[in-house]
Amino acid sequence: MTKYIFVTGGVVSSVGKGIVTASVGRILKSRGLRVSILKLDPYINVDPGTMSPYQHGEVYVTDDGAETDLDLGHYERFLGVDLARSNSTSTGQVYEEVIRKERRGDFLGGTIQPIPHITNEIKRRIRAAGQAMGADIVLVEVGGTVGDMEGQPFLEAISQMRYAVPPEDTLSIHVTLLPYLGATKELKTKPTQHSVRELRSFGVQPDVIVTRSDFPVARALREKISLFCNVELDAVIALETAESIYEVPLYLEAAGMSGIIERHLALPAGRSDLEEWRSFVERLRSPKATVRIAVVGKYVELHDAYLSIKEALIHAGVDHHAGVDLHWVHSEDLETRTAEEVIGDVDGILLCPGFGDRGLEGKIAAVRYAREQLIPYLGDCLGMQMLVCEFARNVAGMPGANTTEADPRTPFPVISLLSEQRGVADLGGTMRLGGYPCRLVADTKAHAAYGGAPVVRERHRHRYEVNNALLPQLEKKGLIASGWSPDGRLVEIVELRDHPWMVGAQFHPEFTSRPNHPNPLFRGFIGAALEYSGRRQRAAAGSIA
Repeated sequence: MTKYIFVTGGVVSSVGKGIVTASVGRILKSRGLRVSILKLDPYINVDPGTMSPYQHGEVYVTDDGAETDLDLGHYERFLGVDLARSNSTSTGQVYEEVIRKERRGDFLGGTIQPIPHITNEIKRRIRAAGQAMGADIVLVEVGGTVGDMEGQPFLEAISQMRYAVPPEDTLSIHVTLLPYLGATKELKTKPTQHSVRELRSFGVQPDVIVTRSDFPVARALREKISLFCNVELDAVIALETAESIYEVPLYLEAAGMSGIIERHLALPAGRSDLEEWRSFVERLRSPKATVRIAVVGKYVELHDAYLSIKEALIHAGVDHHAGVDLHWVHSEDLETRTAEEVIGDVDGILLCPGFGDRGLEGKIAAVRYAREQLIPYLGDCLGMQMLVCEFARNVAGMPGANTTEADPRTPFPVISLLSEQRGVADLGGTMRLGGYPCRLVADTKAHAAYGGAPVVRERHRHRYEVNNALLPQLEKKGLIASGWSPDGRLVEIVELRDHPWMVGAQFHPEFTSRPNHPNPLFRGFIGAALEYSGRRQRAAAGSIA
């Protein structure tokens, strides 16, 4: 029988439930168990695809084309598996499905209510997340904070599930914040107590409480939480803020999380094998070199807007035994100041994805700076399109070349709307989404980066593409289309012939990067940045001598 672990959060949002959930999943997988994770998002949007990154961070895309919360990225990276749309559910999806069934007449004319119809649909989706992967254990993370009005149906469904199965088949983990009062120099447990009381009001008694804090948590505080929240002392786990999210599985394992779960869920006795994970963390902590990478985008005030990119750079750095120093650059700053001033002295430039024309000219300025200064460059989705636009304008003799997304009347539409996107009116879930194969051209940087593989699979989220009608003019000047859709219709990767490393991908390579298995384009990019850094250091040493 599948067992379920429910993870809720208290006191404040963004307390770290996603990382705790992913870390518990990693621990369980290291014991040889088959693990699936489901994110329950209380918002009424069907998915985050139409949300602003400022509100929701990045939109993570699964291989089967679902636009999901960024926590799905943490789950995939920590578990090392590909999840699917069945691993992400929102209030909008739940109500949409119940209303669809009502319109079909599935409820025989009955009155549709939150209980049982909405809660039954939530429970069906929880079970489906385990069935899709044949999981031994399903981790279910409830978004938001206990006490939020929109999260109540999810808590009710969890309560019903806990009482409908044997006690040893479910476990509840509650993640809370211990606020620190500077005036009295103490951590306070009262908010956690109130949060647990609120959770109990839905019939959910936590079995484990993970307390988040920026400071060490004394045993006396854990004893107080244990007493007032009716949780065993060893199940009150203090999780102090770590230097890296990748340390959290090791912290939880050292605190006894694996044993607690084994006891509560009546699992066979075993031990967690986290040696490969521990090796990654040790290399992350002790880099032998450092590269400085400019990350150029228009949402850089919120780093979560580019979360998977940041993690993919870390993975690639660790693979090269190098630390990655990120220099966040707002693309609009490049429209009023020079690239030399804004980007300055870096070893590589990564141009981020995005939509719309805000900051577009600044992105093109970043491309030109990388091309002219021979700085390693990786263009991600829109970053690939801007590479093509800049090259067309300043090398291929196409003044005013642009994407028709920004300028429908451009004389040289080197980037244009996908043919299947013409006439599409709805914005949600209508882009080219999910995993598609890419055929690599031999003897190119992309082909070498992927180890000579003839075909690879990467994930997409876009509406525009390279205009093949203008491609021959670009190729004559040194642009190489090094990756294609298997039917030869869509350009997937471009690179420059006369540049040490200038590559752009129409897909999102960051979505398939994993600790210990970095995405090949990110690995190649960081490798080129290290070579560039080494050349500069040798040149500087020579000039000093």
